[in-house]
Amino acid sequence: MTGGAGFLGSHLVDSLLAKRWDVVAIDNLVTGRRANLTDALGSDRFRFRRADLSRLDRLPRAERYYHLASPASPPAYRRDPIGTLLVNGVGTYRVLEAARRSDGRVLLASTSEVYGDPEVHPQHERYWGRVNPVGVRASYDEGKRYAEALAVAYRRRYGLDVRIARIFNTYGPRMDPKDGRLISNLIVQGLRGMPFTIYGRGEQTRSFCYVSDLNRGLELLMEASPGVPSPMNLGNPRDFTVLNTAKLIAKSLRIAPQFEFHPLPEDDPRQRSPDIRLARKQLGWFPKVRFEDGLTKTVEYFRSLGIGRGGSS
Repeated sequence: MTGGAGFLGSHLVDSLLAKRWDVVAIDNLVTGRRANLTDALGSDRFRFRRADLSRLDRLPRAERYYHLASPASPPAYRRDPIGTLLVNGVGTYRVLEAARRSDGRVLLASTSEVYGDPEVHPQHERYWGRVNPVGVRASYDEGKRYAEALAVAYRRRYGLDVRIARIFNTYGPRMDPKDGRLISNLIVQGLRGMPFTIYGRGEQTRSFCYVSDLNRGLELLMEASPGVPSPMNLGNPRDFTVLNTAKLIAKSLRIAPQFEFHPLPEDDPRQRSPDIRLARKQLGWFPKVRFEDGLTKTVEYFRSLGIGRGGSS
């Protein structure tokens, strides 16, 4: 698994170990954290290798390759746009070549960002997207679009068994408090008694899938019968305005919300919500965790880090 020390990857590592898989995780720890793998590191069926995927010559032989490596939050990929492009380009090539040598199966973790600022709502897999190829988000958006194209080229040229998951906003424990995502930003601001930062008027919409639901979808897609159609959207189709999201977080924190409004960032999507009919039909998958219930668990995790109690996190 590439990106195995990240928010999604570390939860997926734990789930696969619980199912008795032997797991090798590779991560350069630029956005991942070794602490996310505390439980996994105690297993004799787990190995961790700190490495930059785009610089590796060869990956180990395996039956399954989960390719999750890439900065995913706007601050992270803006800090390192070249590294983001390389891990989605060269890194994806390394994974596909390893799978071809091993006759393995690949799941590419793509993103809803391939749809850009969409003209259709909710977004379905047949929509080609509306992406600015030279904008401030381009390193991630276009990096993932290239990764998808490369994966499909390997499928067509070599018959490689590749599955592509387009992941929509996901939240839960192990999110990085400093990653700049909407949920983590608002929770941290609330715990610290700060006003909630709202861009524009907060009318843009987002949907949020709890991490256990999302990873269940990834595993189902990986283990589905050969020929399962993809790319496939995975996310929660229930969407909220950003302003209503902040109000729900304030309710979970038991605080009276205060808001601080700022101009919309460049290329910020106005609407983001998945059409998951394909996942329902092919995998029988749909999210089960209510946003409010997952939010309670996420807030508990952030409190455990000492945020808002004079802690250093």
